[in-house]
Amino acid sequence: MINPVSPNSKSAAPLGVLGLMMFLQFFVWGGWYVPVTGWLNALGIGGVTVWVYSVCPIAAIVSPIFLGVVADRFFPSQKVLGVLHILGALCMIAVPFVVNAGSPGAVADNVWMRFFHPAVLLFLVHALCFMPTLALSSSVALAHIASAEKQFPIVRVAGTVGWIAAGLVVSLCLPGGDKSPAQFYLVGAAGMALGILSFLLPNTPPPLAGTKVSVGSLLGLDAIALLKKPQFAVFILCSLLVCIPLSGYYQQARNFVDYSGIADPAFKMTFGQMSEVFFMAVMPFIIVRLGVKKMLLAGMLAWVLRYGLFAAGAPDKIAWMILLGIVLHGICYDFFFVAGQIYVEKDTPNAIRNQAQSFFVLITQGVGMLIGAQVINRMVETNTVGGVMDWQQIWLWPCIAAGVIAVIFALFFKEKKAA
Repeated sequence: MINPVSPNSKSAAPLGVLGLMMFLQFFVWGGWYVPVTGWLNALGIGGVTVWVYSVCPIAAIVSPIFLGVVADRFFPSQKVLGVLHILGALCMIAVPFVVNAGSPGAVADNVWMRFFHPAVLLFLVHALCFMPTLALSSSVALAHIASAEKQFPIVRVAGTVGWIAAGLVVSLCLPGGDKSPAQFYLVGAAGMALGILSFLLPNTPPPLAGTKVSVGSLLGLDAIALLKKPQFAVFILCSLLVCIPLSGYYQQARNFVDYSGIADPAFKMTFGQMSEVFFMAVMPFIIVRLGVKKMLLAGMLAWVLRYGLFAAGAPDKIAWMILLGIVLHGICYDFFFVAGQIYVEKDTPNAIRNQAQSFFVLITQGVGMLIGAQVINRMVETNTVGGVMDWQQIWLWPCIAAGVIAVIFALFFKEKKAA
């Protein structure tokens, strides 16, 4: 939850320092979120993947409560940011000590019991520390720049560069690439550096000190009344549903690239973030011509095309199809999530706009991705025989699901001209 800070509390901070903060913020996330499946598979504990990719959605559901109750009311934002990153870094550094090649830890037969695997529990604690910092880092940056419209995109794009840099370092510089436990030391070191840097940032007072709090407002549940509006209800329903097949990309795409014989899979996955930088830059020019509905629909159809390319390229391991599917990430992410935030901003009353944004994040990054992680895991198990995964079937069903959701959205979502 990003909360505005009074202009009187602003103090100047060099864009380079804020950019470094954002670079490290996403370096920490990109350093493990995609490469981790290589390490899990190398240790023979790939069965816990479903829960490793569930911890961030769980934390995304919990983090608004933490931000609203603690960070926004009692402590300066930069100090909360520093403490959380240091705690999260310690969890990452601990991973190779608790789970290593000598004692990887048994993977329970029951998928629900795999949640209690030591690796999953460490990732969960890390995610609970990390997910609130996504909003906190943006809040700190916005509090200390002169123009949000002109300067924040410059600061934010440094985060995407950080994600790309993490993938490059893990894939090309570490011995063993993304199968190496050294990725967690790298992430831990970056988290520690960011934690220390956070304490050196200008003071950012708690923006809601002394105000009353309710769980409903923190989760954006007061915005549920907006579901009485048919177009908003269709938007939220389709956003929830489309995030279920979306989750499969984050959880299994790196494994699919590795299976296809494409070298340095963690590096190749960064092509998606590279395209994201480009599409984020041109998005303002496109949205004024297409409008929000066509942008959202284009984002949904891009997921259909991506999964279609994956499914078509799987049997013969056609590299150009797979890589093109990765490059589509700029459209898949920017056109859907960013355009969705713009729609919420434009089509909700001022009084509950922040709550509506929180509700959108809760539904998509939280509930939708959490359900999706379980569904894609079931899909993988169903289409794996003798340890061999039928990737064509694994990608075909998300392709069909995303296509059906896109059709429903196209037929029933009505965009106001003002949006």
